[in-house]
Amino acid sequence: MSSTAHCPLPTAHCSISVIVPVRNEARSIEHTLRLLLTQHFPTDRYEVIVADGASTDETVPVVRRLQGEFPHLKLVFNPGRFSSAGRNTAIRHATKDVVVIVDGHCHVPSRDYLSHLAEAFEQSGADCLGRPQPLDVPNPTPFQRAVSAARSSRLGHNPDSDIFSDEAKFVEPQSTAVAYARSVFHKIGFFDEAFDACEDVEFNERVHAAGLTCYFAPAAQIVYEPRRSFTALFYQLGRYGSGRAKLACKHSRSLTVPALVPPLWAVWFFAGALLSLAVPYVGWLWAASVALYCAVLCAAGAVLGRKQGTGVAVRVPVVFVAIHFGFAWGFWKELAKQARRGLQSRGSAPQPTG
Repeated sequence: MSSTAHCPLPTAHCSISVIVPVRNEARSIEHTLRLLLTQHFPTDRYEVIVADGASTDETVPVVRRLQGEFPHLKLVFNPGRFSSAGRNTAIRHATKDVVVIVDGHCHVPSRDYLSHLAEAFEQSGADCLGRPQPLDVPNPTPFQRAVSAARSSRLGHNPDSDIFSDEAKFVEPQSTAVAYARSVFHKIGFFDEAFDACEDVEFNERVHAAGLTCYFAPAAQIVYEPRRSFTALFYQLGRYGSGRAKLACKHSRSLTVPALVPPLWAVWFFAGALLSLAVPYVGWLWAASVALYCAVLCAAGAVLGRKQGTGVAVRVPVVFVAIHFGFAWGFWKELAKQARRGLQSRGSAPQPTG
């Protein structure tokens, strides 16, 4: 356990840089920023830094307007566009003791958020903090409620993750760490800008490998907005799957059995359907497995939606399909890309001369 990397000052003096990497977040950015900029925390001890990744909507004008109201709001430009590059750009401009990442479409449920964050650093002495990330936004649509219910279940997210926990404890940082003492970046560097998704998990893999500590602080939770449609959710999970595959190529030990289940199931779903045309026994096994999958999803929908109405219950199985097959699509697409790059690099390697 590190004894020097945590916030070195008492809570009453700890200062915080809030990093908000965005691109085309005009619909939600003002709501998120106002919640961050009106915290019950001395304004001279915190700053909010928006890193804009070349937005083509009204994101930048909204931030500029808010700068006229809040002098502790900064805007920096991220030509790399990816969230990973935006995080790094903002961190290089940060001036405070602690850095915390907040996405531009999040809901900050408490104006004591930064106070809770500072207290958790001080009380735990940890190098970084994790937080719950529920999907319980105000006034959700039935589809969003189904997404929230599904994602918080064991069928809808990696069971090794603590992001839906409510227990204060020391945890492994990979899936939860979002706030860091500045010394963490001095020790392990910055986010890998080759990642368009899972850059946080990749960074936290290095945090874990360096032996740094992570404390899970339920009071520092941030609420994420669920996707509003099947297509948007499928694409979001596709990005997660792509990021996980790229992460596995860089850190092979990060690949766990739960992360492999959706990609392998998708292979069986499509390959088994083709094989069943030629081999009847395979067809029976395929049909039985698909029937069992559908039955499990329908049962999960009934259980998760029993207190939320029929409108949510009937959408939960559809949400699970988007989660599982979206993740699998992104995972295999990225592995194929990595394989092509490997073959190309072999082909372009200089041949020995004799």
